[in-house]
Amino acid sequence: MSDNVQSRVEQLVVPILDELSLELVDVEFQKEGKNWFLRVYIDKNQGVDLDDCTTVSERLSEALDNHDPIEQAYYLEVSSPGAERPLKKEKDFEAAVGKHVHVTTYAPINGEKAFEGKLSNFDGTDLTIEIKVKTRIVTETIPFDKVAKARLAIAF
Repeated sequence: MSDNVQSRVEQLVVPILDELSLELVDVEFQKEGKNWFLRVYIDKNQGVDLDDCTTVSERLSEALDNHDPIEQAYYLEVSSPGAERPLKKEKDFEAAVGKHVHVTTYAPINGEKAFEGKLSNFDGTDLTIEIKVKTRIVTETIPFDKVAKARLAIAF
């Protein structure tokens, strides 16, 4: 049910975002306790501000009221994805080359399922991550189709 809601919300929000030169990062529809939350994460190159979130929230709320794609009551939240933005689409990975990332895989690769380091390359098929292990850099190649989750990470 959640996936169906997400795709219907995406269809409503993408035209709004396109008009405002914003990008859809993610849509989540989750139950937390007894309440449902519809979370829409937006971004743009220079980052989003409160005015961007408010405008999208107002326009999306109106579109949701008109099309009524969600049966139950829910809370709508529109926000920035934050510093640890999720990476979902190929273009997200392309934009993240040179940045610090955290990647988990469906199955172990060389005995590991979690990798954190600098994304040095993405060719559409494989991710190349430079991982610091004590005093040396190890390069790990991860097939794109094995990525379960990925996000930008804050390097320490």
